Amino acid sequence: MTHAPELTGADNAAIAHRLREELARRRISRQALADLARVSLSTLEKALSGSRPFSLATLVRIEDVLGTSLRGESASAPVPPEAAAMLAPPAMGSYSRPAVRWIEGAYLTLRPAFSQPGAIFAYRTEIYWDEGGGHLAFAESEREDSAFTQAGFVAMPNLSGHTYLVTSEEGQYRLIMLGRATREGHLYGQLSTLHAGLGSQLMPVACPTALLPIRPEHPVRFGVVTPDEGAFASYRQVLDRATQDGFCRWYA
Repeated sequence: MTHAPELTGADNAAIAHRLREELARRRISRQALADLARVSLSTLEKALSGSRPFSLATLVRIEDVLGTSLRGESASAPVPPEAAAMLAPPAMGSYSRPAVRWIEGAYLTLRPAFSQPGAIFAYRTEIYWDEGGGHLAFAESEREDSAFTQAGFVAMPNLSGHTYLVTSEEGQYRLIMLGRATREGHLYGQLSTLHAGLGSQLMPVACPTALLPIRPEHPVRFGVVTPDEGAFASYRQVLDRATQDGFCRWYA
C-alpha cells in the first residue's frame, strides 16, 4: 500500500501563508471557507496558526473550493479560467460551484396570477452557472407576458440558508426569496415585485411562489391556469404549501 507524502513544516507554513492571502484577496471569512470545504473551523484555525499540520484530505477540499492549488510550484502556475471561476463573489454568498450543483436545472415556477384573481401563473425558470461571472444565474421563459420576463443572479448566503433570485436593472429590483429545498427538490418562498396597474401606475406586490424541478416524466402546463383546468388543483395544492408549511408569512 502506498501513502501520500506528508507535508513538511515548511510546506505547511507556506500553504498557511498562501491561504491567508487567498482569504484576504477574495474577502472570504474562515467560517465560510470551513463550511464550503466541509471541515471544522477548529481544524482550519489550527492549521493556519501552525499548531496542527494540514492533512492532505483537508487541503484537497480547500483547493477544490478555491479552484487553485496551494502547494509547491503549482501554486504559482496559471489557474485555468474554468477553475478560477468556481467561487461566487462575497456579495452573493461566496458559494462554490460544487456546493450548489444540486440547484442547477429547469423549474416550473408557480405564483398567483395578478391579472386574473383565483388563477395561477406558471412559467419556466432556468438556474445555471454563469461561467463568465463565476456565480449562479437564472433566466425565465415560457411566460405569456413575455415583455416582463426576468433574468438575474442567484445569491445563496450561508448565514440565512435561503436562496435569492435577484433581478437588478438600472436600480430597479425584483426579488424571489426561497427557503431550503424539500426532499423532493421543491423550493418555496415569496416573490416581491412591481405590478402594472391602471395606465402607467406600478404597485409593489408580494405573493407566495413555488419552484418545482421539471422532469420528463411529469408534463407541465405553462401560462395562466384557471380553476376549470385539470392542472389547476395540483398547482394550487403545491402553491399553498408556501404559506401552510411556513416558508413565508404575511403580516398586516
